[in-house]
Amino acid sequence: MFSQLLNWRTLLATVAIAIVIGTIFYSNYLAKKIENDERRKVKVWVESLKTRSTTDDQAAINLTNVIANENIDIPIIGADENDNPIGEYLNLNAQKVKSDSSYLRKKIIEFKKSHNAIKVEISKDPLIFNNYYYGDSELLKEVQYYPIIQLVIVAFFIFITIVTINVRNKSTQNQVWAGMAKEAAHQLGTPLSSLKGWLEMLKEISGNEKIAAEMSKDLDRLNLVSERFGKIGSKPQLESADIMNQIETMVNYIKRRSSEKVSFTINNKTQSNITAQINPSLFDWVIENLLKNALDAMEGQGQIKITVENENQQIKIDVSDTGKGIEKKNMNAIFKPGFTTKKRGWGLGLSLSKRIIEQYHEGHLFVKSSEVGKGTTFRIILSSNLIH
Repeated sequence: MFSQLLNWRTLLATVAIAIVIGTIFYSNYLAKKIENDERRKVKVWVESLKTRSTTDDQAAINLTNVIANENIDIPIIGADENDNPIGEYLNLNAQKVKSDSSYLRKKIIEFKKSHNAIKVEISKDPLIFNNYYYGDSELLKEVQYYPIIQLVIVAFFIFITIVTINVRNKSTQNQVWAGMAKEAAHQLGTPLSSLKGWLEMLKEISGNEKIAAEMSKDLDRLNLVSERFGKIGSKPQLESADIMNQIETMVNYIKRRSSEKVSFTINNKTQSNITAQINPSLFDWVIENLLKNALDAMEGQGQIKITVENENQQIKIDVSDTGKGIEKKNMNAIFKPGFTTKKRGWGLGLSLSKRIIEQYHEGHLFVKSSEVGKGTTFRIILSSNLIH
């Protein structure tokens, strides 16, 4: 289906491009045809002037007047052989001609750039001739500019179409992820309830206290995962929480499950309590994803440093590692759903984290810096209007 849709889009794009190219060629053809026709009209007008100056026949004079009156859109200027205006002009601003002595000279220079002069012999001995320069009519200008206007309009509509398709695809993608998350939470609910019942029965049997305690921790963890998935796709409830306490809890959780060769450091630059309006379970999920991402990048050894700062009404949280870093070619793709450089994994952790911070907490999550072979720093910024 996707392949068919892609083929249809390609076909439609090809047809649209063919139509635009065809229109451009046809417009150029029309422009050239009008240009040749206008040059012929100018020649007829010039010949009519010559005839009127050399005859006393009233019929011929009347005919030249008719020819002159028919030209109402082509601007023409008469000049001597040295391109000095001789006072003959047509379809130009008479007011400017009177008020600006250089107006006709400027127009001659302008017309020379687009059309060759039509020469009229005045005398053979000595040889004297006049040059008649002319410009484009409004009709010709419109035909010449039409392809450009059309290209701008087509480009605008293509841009709008691409933006609309991207927004629709992203919206559909978000709905799919949200639906999958909610379904996963729903499916986990029944076995979790059953396991809780079995756990209570296990606690009543003497000698199982240690086993029951560990199972209880795992059940709490599964409950937390189910709760997180259930909140994806709906606006979560925010509450005031101690940011440092949330971070320390998640660091301790990850630390117990990581190699002893990995060191963790938490630095509070503000040196005071930092509270913000967050959803604790979802915020913890983001920190957990960033810490796990750092562990994967370091492959079992290195240093993870978390720096927290409350500056200019913004809470900044930097999660840095000494791992392998991110290649430049992957920098724009790391937050896209499904992207991963690991052999195992769905590539959803960073994508969901960005969604949680930016859509639910109105903040920002991005790569502050990264260098291949030296490490990466992710930064979280909580919006100022969410600061408690």
